[in-house]
Amino acid sequence: MSPVVVLLGARQTGKTTLVRSLPELRDRPYLTLDEFDLRAQAKSDPESVVRRAPRLILDEVQRSRDLLIAVKRAVDEEPVRTPGRFVLTGSANLLMMESIGETLAGRAVYVTLWPFTRRERLGHGRAGRWSELMETPFENWLEVMSTEPPLPENWRETATRGGLPVPSLDLAGAEARTLWYSGYVQTYLERDLQALRAVENLVDFRRLMRAASLRTGALLNQTELGRDVGISQVQVHRFLNLMESSYQIVRLPAYAVNRTSRLIKTPKLYWSDTALGMYLGGETEPRGAHLENLVLSDLMAWRDLQGLKPEIMYWRTATGLEVDFVVESGGRVLPVEVKAAGRVHPADAKGLEAFLDEYPDLASGALLLHDGTESFPLTRRVFAAPWWRVC
Repeated sequence: MSPVVVLLGARQTGKTTLVRSLPELRDRPYLTLDEFDLRAQAKSDPESVVRRAPRLILDEVQRSRDLLIAVKRAVDEEPVRTPGRFVLTGSANLLMMESIGETLAGRAVYVTLWPFTRRERLGHGRAGRWSELMETPFENWLEVMSTEPPLPENWRETATRGGLPVPSLDLAGAEARTLWYSGYVQTYLERDLQALRAVENLVDFRRLMRAASLRTGALLNQTELGRDVGISQVQVHRFLNLMESSYQIVRLPAYAVNRTSRLIKTPKLYWSDTALGMYLGGETEPRGAHLENLVLSDLMAWRDLQGLKPEIMYWRTATGLEVDFVVESGGRVLPVEVKAAGRVHPADAKGLEAFLDEYPDLASGALLLHDGTESFPLTRRVFAAPWWRVC
């Protein structure tokens, strides 16, 4: 085990609650960089902070660049490295922050805490059944879907509730959740964002967040976004990087067999939490794109629990044929289409069939998730299932 464990994720996903409640960490001193005095000490004498105890929990470490350098030195000075000596948490991806030069490479294991999945919110402690589908031959998927009791749920209510612990578990009414998200965004803009990098115009940033939320599930066109908001493409690029590094948005890359091509194709835009995206866009009724976002959120949580992380992408042809998600793991590929309809027909599988024709050696079957109640073979190579059977 590495001497440093870094737990990252958006604000209010439960990072602090998790590290302070684990029995293995109960006796460790807990220090948070949200406290002004500690932040000042970390700036003036970071070594004195890491020497406070043999093992430490350090919260919100993205607020102090020098503290990470001190952690690195403390680890390197040990004759024999102590597994899990430092547990760090942060509300920003340290690997993406321009202001953080030290990533603790070779010394740290990184874990991402995403908003609750549907099954976690129901107390099942897991993400969806993606591993089972990846490991099971296509012809046995019907049997897989029958191996657990059904857990039906209205996806519109699920999207509106989101996965952040307080609004999804503790706040029952829409008005209470709206007030909570208002405070969340205000704190993010005024405190968290400024800790990452100074933003000269928060009004422009907030307008870009709204414009981006209204494009959930769409191809990300930065020039178009800038034109709509009235800011330059350079600013759009910088603001989107800040949103991504603070785990607010997810940019989904395009699938291609050539891995270099994946880096240059246009990504699609989603939010880490569906309810937050809806709040930012002023939307009270979820759209089909929000069901896609729910499925993606589940996929992201599942992905980051795997030893060898699968890749999650989308696929689109020049003629407009598209597959919402392509999951690649261990040489196997699972194409997934999401339809916010109670009834599906073979024509709904056109994109999936095109993908299977294009890559017959990588995938033997595909999955179409829908809003109905039945699981059945939709075509010879496409299996249809309710979204809640998998997520």
